[in-house]
Amino acid sequence: MTQLPVTITDVRAAADRLRGAANRTPVVTSRTFNGLTGRQVFFKCENLQRAGAFKFRGAYNRLAQLSAAEKQRGVVAFSSGNHAQGVALAAQLLGIPTTIVMPDDAPPVKLAATRGYGATVVLNNRQTTSREQIARQLADERGLTLVPPFDDAQIIAGQGTAALELLEEIPDLDALVVPVGGGGLISGCAIAAKGVRAKIAVYGVEPEGADDARQSLATGTIVHIAPPATIADGVRTQAIGTLTFAIMRELLSEIVLVSDAEILDAVRFVLTRMKLVVEPTGAVPIAAVMVNRIPRKLKRVGVIVSGGNIGAELLGAIMR
Repeated sequence: MTQLPVTITDVRAAADRLRGAANRTPVVTSRTFNGLTGRQVFFKCENLQRAGAFKFRGAYNRLAQLSAAEKQRGVVAFSSGNHAQGVALAAQLLGIPTTIVMPDDAPPVKLAATRGYGATVVLNNRQTTSREQIARQLADERGLTLVPPFDDAQIIAGQGTAALELLEEIPDLDALVVPVGGGGLISGCAIAAKGVRAKIAVYGVEPEGADDARQSLATGTIVHIAPPATIADGVRTQAIGTLTFAIMRELLSEIVLVSDAEILDAVRFVLTRMKLVVEPTGAVPIAAVMVNRIPRKLKRVGVIVSGGNIGAELLGAIMR
């Protein structure tokens, strides 16, 4: 196997760092879902993580390792919402000044939470400006440490602790199914899962029209796409990262696609039948299992439910 930029040792070190800071989120099951799909499915509920998503794991792991001088100067990040909240909360806990660049069409609930954690928010128009470019400029001008959303070894290692915890509880999984945006979550989870159980199959899931990762793995080079239109705002990335591409290319079995309609069906199912509030991005892998995009021979399946930050207005519209 190719030497990868993150190892299971890095993920285990991140788990030690996060102990007492991150929630050890529950793993839940549903007899109805199992009957519907003909599998035993285990949901790792990162919608119940601090700040409402897995992103807190990577953010805290990265920020906790800054020097005293770097912490004093502060950090800057760019995000549509969940990374913003994760960085803002981690920085608040560690006493670090924080600036977050967010798109002006980010979900209001995510904007409000980011500001609530004490971060200064700078808005951008995703159609005309690059929030990453703005963040890098602020980092250069103010001497801030840039905390990227996915293409960073410590971010990836932190995200992998979600799968590490899942495999500690359910060690005999046939497959792990994870949503794919920039690739930080699935990269970390693939490293953790393969490090614990070498024969496990790891599947990524993207919405139709936001399939930059699928195209990248198919062509063997990182593909950049136009700003995608999907209800799953957490996976509207235009390109995966260099580090995450290397890891996904080595460890993933396949990336499959789901429609927005299928994603919304999954949101409704888990709310009405499992009493879980899950944002559309968190429902992306659930949808893939519901509509059998994963090979039927894989009977014991773990699903990373990435987040639950959904506004009341959107949730109400989905349910209507």
